Amino acid sequence: MNLKAFYTDEMIEAGCDEAGRGCIAGPVVAAAVILKKGSDYPELDDSKKLSEKKRETLRVMIINEALSYGIGIVSPQEIDEINILNASFLAMHRALDALSVRPQLILVDGNRFIPYHDMSFKTIVGGDSKYQSIAAASILAKTTRDHLMTDYHKKYPHYNWAKNKGYPTLEHKNAVAQYGVSPLHRLTFNMSIQLKLWD
Repeated sequence: MNLKAFYTDEMIEAGCDEAGRGCIAGPVVAAAVILKKGSDYPELDDSKKLSEKKRETLRVMIINEALSYGIGIVSPQEIDEINILNASFLAMHRALDALSVRPQLILVDGNRFIPYHDMSFKTIVGGDSKYQSIAAASILAKTTRDHLMTDYHKKYPHYNWAKNKGYPTLEHKNAVAQYGVSPLHRLTFNMSIQLKLWD
């Protein structure tokens, strides 16, 4: 079943989603995407349901064909300062800041959002499996973050971020136990990980 192209035909919509919220290393990355009215992209879907190869193919299509897109990045240090939920909202706001076209409605994946200026928004649980613009944002956020973690892997190869992308796999947790934390680890996360997971 294809995702819906738009929530409404009357307004310029920006789909918004983030990636990396459940990681213990690296930034949280969000994307905002405005698709052209009258366009339909039946291949778009929740990034988690797509292969890496398919995500990369769709990433190129989104960048080339979207009316506008923006990326927002919040560092591990900022995450530690304001917590991961607020960091996710901040990343979305930064992604919206980067749009070259001002949307009239923001479609947000999830059930919570901090208002962006005076703009109308709609939170949609499972939105990346329901609306194409949110799915496009999920793909851009995921692929952008994956590229960053692959690059960071070259500097900190012990943690194998090229594979785990900063998620708390057993291999990743064991590497932290052996080598300690890097400057890209989220320290507020690692305290609980050390206490609960490495007994």
